[in-house]
Amino acid sequence: MRAPVNYCQVCGTEMIDREAFGQVRRACPACGYIHFNDPKVAAVVFVEQDGRVLLVRRAMDPERGKWGLPAGFIDDGEDPVEAAAREVYEETSLRVRITGLTDVRGDASGIGASIIIMYTAEVLGGVAQARDDADAIWWYVAGDPLPELAFESTHRMLADWLARHSGRHR
Repeated sequence: MRAPVNYCQVCGTEMIDREAFGQVRRACPACGYIHFNDPKVAAVVFVEQDGRVLLVRRAMDPERGKWGLPAGFIDDGEDPVEAAAREVYEETSLRVRITGLTDVRGDASGIGASIIIMYTAEVLGGVAQARDDADAIWWYVAGDPLPELAFESTHRMLADWLARHSGRHR
């Protein structure tokens, strides 16, 4: 749950709750500004190279110490594909090319993003190293024990990959 907006960002007047556009929203009684709680949107990137999947260990909350796919928030006005590639670079020093869109999901947990865009990518260059809000990286190989994973998107994408991977090696 986000903290309420207490003052109008247009004129500074104290906001009130009132019915607007079908639900109760924060509104300014002086200038009429209505505040909409816009969703936070994140990009998650599944990077596979040589039969391995790139995981990062989170150095920050939420889910600190758990492993996930490179991911992060999309900035206002930023192209989601560019944001996805930027997040991989910021966390791992790897330059990637986004190769596909795998899913778009909603998350009502209130922990992080409320909309998650999941991509696949290929490595173009760079030397993998933990940076930014990752404190370690690991190239996961099918059959290795899975570490403690962060976020439903990581669970889902790895499970799908493992199902496809095991089907190729029967």
